[in-house]
Amino acid sequence: MTLRGGFGYSWVLLLACYFLIVLAAKPKMPGHTHLNSIRIDGDISLGGLFPVHARGNDGKACGELKKEKGIHRLEAMLFALDRINNDNELLPNITLGARILDTCSRDTHALEQSLTFVQALIEKDSTDVKCLSGGPPIITKPERVVGVIGASASSVSIMVANILRLFKIPQVSYASTAPELSDNTRYDFFSRVVPPDTYQAQAMVDIVKAMRWNYVSTVASEGNYGESGVDAFIQKSREDGGLCISQSVKIPREPRVGEFDKIIRRLSENPNARVVIIFANEDDIRRLLQAAKKANQTGHFIWVGSDSWGSKIAPILNQEEMAEGAVTILPKRQSIKGFDRYFISRTLENNRRNIWFAEFWENNFQCKLSRHAVKKGSGIKKCTNHERIGKDSSYEQEGKVQFVIDAVYAMAHALHNMHKDLCPGKVGLCSKMETINGTLLLKYIRNVNFSGIAGTPVVFNMNGDAPGRYEIYQYQIKNNTTEYKIIGHWTDQLHLDTEEMQWPGGTQEVPSSICSQPCRAGQRKKTVKGIPCCWHCENCDNYQYQADTYTCKMCRFDLRPNENHTGCVPIPIVKLEWSSPWAVIPVLIAVLGIMATLFVVVTFIRYNDTPIVKASGRELSYVLLTGIFLCYATTFLMISTPDVVICSLRRIFLGLGMSISYAALLTKTNRIYRIFEQGKMSVSAPRFISPASQLVITFSLISVQLLGVCIWFGVDPSQAIIDYEDQRTANPEMARGVLKCDISDLSLICLLGYGMLLMVTCTVYAIKTRGVPETFNEAKPIGFTMYTTCIVWLAFIPIFFGTSQSAEKMYIQTTTLTISVSLSASVSLGMLYMPKVYVVLFHPEQNVPKRKRSLKAVVTAATMSNKFNPKGGLRPNGEAKSELCESLETQVLASKQTYISYSNHAI
Repeated sequence: MTLRGGFGYSWVLLLACYFLIVLAAKPKMPGHTHLNSIRIDGDISLGGLFPVHARGNDGKACGELKKEKGIHRLEAMLFALDRINNDNELLPNITLGARILDTCSRDTHALEQSLTFVQALIEKDSTDVKCLSGGPPIITKPERVVGVIGASASSVSIMVANILRLFKIPQVSYASTAPELSDNTRYDFFSRVVPPDTYQAQAMVDIVKAMRWNYVSTVASEGNYGESGVDAFIQKSREDGGLCISQSVKIPREPRVGEFDKIIRRLSENPNARVVIIFANEDDIRRLLQAAKKANQTGHFIWVGSDSWGSKIAPILNQEEMAEGAVTILPKRQSIKGFDRYFISRTLENNRRNIWFAEFWENNFQCKLSRHAVKKGSGIKKCTNHERIGKDSSYEQEGKVQFVIDAVYAMAHALHNMHKDLCPGKVGLCSKMETINGTLLLKYIRNVNFSGIAGTPVVFNMNGDAPGRYEIYQYQIKNNTTEYKIIGHWTDQLHLDTEEMQWPGGTQEVPSSICSQPCRAGQRKKTVKGIPCCWHCENCDNYQYQADTYTCKMCRFDLRPNENHTGCVPIPIVKLEWSSPWAVIPVLIAVLGIMATLFVVVTFIRYNDTPIVKASGRELSYVLLTGIFLCYATTFLMISTPDVVICSLRRIFLGLGMSISYAALLTKTNRIYRIFEQGKMSVSAPRFISPASQLVITFSLISVQLLGVCIWFGVDPSQAIIDYEDQRTANPEMARGVLKCDISDLSLICLLGYGMLLMVTCTVYAIKTRGVPETFNEAKPIGFTMYTTCIVWLAFIPIFFGTSQSAEKMYIQTTTLTISVSLSASVSLGMLYMPKVYVVLFHPEQNVPKRKRSLKAVVTAATMSNKFNPKGGLRPNGEAKSELCESLETQVLASKQTYISYSNHAI
């Protein structure tokens, strides 16, 4: 039963009042003895509460004897009383007596027993008459208990404390550690020489964290000690963070059959939570280990036990392998050698004051004192009274012996200080201490400060708590020998020697008890709702990097995640290299084109005054060849490393070459068209057909392109940029930043658009002049040139824009553009000039002047020849054409002349 809140406190008061009424109304019977208590006479009596027996079953109040937790502690109080009474410096001439009771490890039984302490305060008849063996009556006054040493279990101390405070009887516990007892408003007369479980819980949290465990289960015995201890542990774990509880199990006060098996099954539900925090009494620990052994869980669970386990042998007896590796905690203490000498010297003869010692003797030596109790074949012998503790039986001092002695001494020092103040210079008790004021005694208890039996200071804080000092133990098995080995200590902070630790199976590797394995580098934790220690690991995908344990963030636009996604690194910058296959072919075409263009230019210059060159229209031919040269040269600008200069030159010359070429061709086709259309109607020459006029028209068309580029420069100055989106692939490893000029696809189309417009217009004129005989003009070669060029650029558009999403976009588009421009120039060069160069170089006999005729005659002859001989003139090199061209070159006549010379003009 857990006593919490006003209801629990009221229940205790009602129960106490009931027992007090029954006790007061109970008639005093002659020869009445306290069969469950030890009485030692003295000037001042102290009460003592010890769990001499375990909790009984089947309706019995008490169970089996507790050798260590019961008898050792009880004898420690007797040992301390002997030392104090024999000490001439402490309470001189004042003898301490005692009334020691057995709590039977049950709070309700302890409450009933502890009413003995207040008997003298509530009975009107304060005498006790005893008649022993028919002798004369012995009249004694019942002792008045001024203070109580105990109890052991926190639930018992809480129950008793609620009664003792009503009668203002101070209480000093040697083992109760429940945090609830630190409440000075409810347990104001309670003090303890052991630290509260809040310190113990903090120490256990520190142990768990030092072992890098973050997922544990808890087991608590029902009652204040177990439940408050686990509550404190959970509270401390939440304050520190990083620790989660898998299962929190409570052992009932009266467990049913199979209850512990059920608990083990619950603890096994999550195999990752191997560590079990135990705040349970000794009996529950033993039965829990038995259930785990029965479930074949040896070596699976790692137990972390509170001071109720400590370094005791009883809980792990005959199940040592199940407890191997258990880490336990115990208030820092030392083995008291003086007590060892005292205890091993105890016999049935010299220890008759302890009414339970005979039972201990039988239990310790596995014998029976009564001959009638020995049954044949039972294997139990009769005690000889010659057995000796530590010689004929194992002996190890119980862990709380030091604190029992310190508790008794704390009470003695408080009484000593009180005596010095109330009875100065008086030997023995004075009248002021005939009736001791409990409130005043409590004040002296809280103010004591002395070195305890082990040399450690004994002090109390304002709540009656002792400072936290713990030793950390681990139960180890080495070479078939077992021991509780000290592996560290805790005083405000943990000091742990992990090298001395050993885990089940003799391994040094710390077992794991975590909910989820740590995430790998580049993964973030996605915690399970409500369980911060459990998580799923999620990869930081694509361009994300692990910003912290729980967050993935996107890398900056110019960065990509490193190999393990723990940070970002710069994205590599790429450009079209001269050695790349994507650049080699366009460069080869451009080099060959430039060489061919220069060859044509040199040939034309060499044969500048021959009829063929003249007939080609020298001025426009040189302009056209310049445009062709620039188209080839553009390839080198497109492949060069982008910077401000290169990008500016790209803007200028990428469209300029095409504009120059097609402006010259458009001027030429327009002139042919106008000449023949004018010749059909009159003999007068069309306007603006002179070389100067043609150049003006050509450069006017070219200037439109240059004007557009200049406006573009003014609105948006040229610059080189790094485009990180162009090759931002799904796989960051393949991502690249593209160094390029700030010319978008749309800007590129606008840049080439004017040249394409000239090309289309020129094609239209070529179609219109397709009826003119090929023997008389260049319309058909120009027409074939334009048709082929249109096909080239029609193929360019789907290739260029169809690869806009490709990872190789930069290479494909640059290569496609440069090759298309070079092919356009090659078509013009091959179809318009290569035949002329061939005639000039290899058939010079055809490159001769012809007689001149009037424009009207030449045009009429050409027209009539086309009508009657569709195959055209059979004269070498197109005689009519030569005549027309040559007649145009003789002179430039006025507009009213009947014919015109065509020198230096080309159709």
